[in-house]
Amino acid sequence: MSHPGPDAGDRVALACPSCTPTATTVHEVLKPGGQVTVRCTDCGHVHKERYDPPREVDVDVVVSQGEESLTTTVDVPAEETVSRGEEFVVDTPEAIMQVRITAIELDGDQRVEEATVEDIETLWTRAVDNVRVNVTVHPNDGRRDESRSVTVSVPGDHEFVVGETAAFGDEEFEITGVQVRDDAPEYRFEKLDHEGDSVFAKDVKRVYGRDVTSAAWSAW
Repeated sequence: MSHPGPDAGDRVALACPSCTPTATTVHEVLKPGGQVTVRCTDCGHVHKERYDPPREVDVDVVVSQGEESLTTTVDVPAEETVSRGEEFVVDTPEAIMQVRITAIELDGDQRVEEATVEDIETLWTRAVDNVRVNVTVHPNDGRRDESRSVTVSVPGDHEFVVGETAAFGDEEFEITGVQVRDDAPEYRFEKLDHEGDSVFAKDVKRVYGRDVTSAAWSAW
């Protein structure tokens, strides 16, 4: 059920008669009621306004994190539009997570790139604040048949930069290329392999590297 109105200390989006009469800014609620007393966080102007909170609907959200997934429900303004690739925060009893939308499912299993919240059956997402990244490491003598695959756990905003040496525990490799996930909106190419190209871990499908550990590695 929707909350009847904001409480003191809540933040709401309202037009400010002093600095933004034709747009909205973030306001802090000083005094709740039928007319709320609010303070513009941009200019500090205090004024009274009628505030009708947007109608919210429950949306099922599936969050994938590595091999595991959990299902939860979030309250979202009914008329808001969301797109595949957008990120938002999911607050669950287990954890608060930053997630990215990987698929939008409407009634009848129909999947779309963008939809109004009211029409959405399920949002499929993956956690992006902490991620596991697959790395293929080639031996430094070029023998691809002895390549190995490793997985590293890093914050989502960790950058993998082509040409730089990365070290994770006993692993040390020079990054030669990065394959980008198809839900990452910021990149022009699916594979980046020019020196200096960088990709956030949350956008990485796979990292390719050349082994630079000083000792010969074994199958251990």
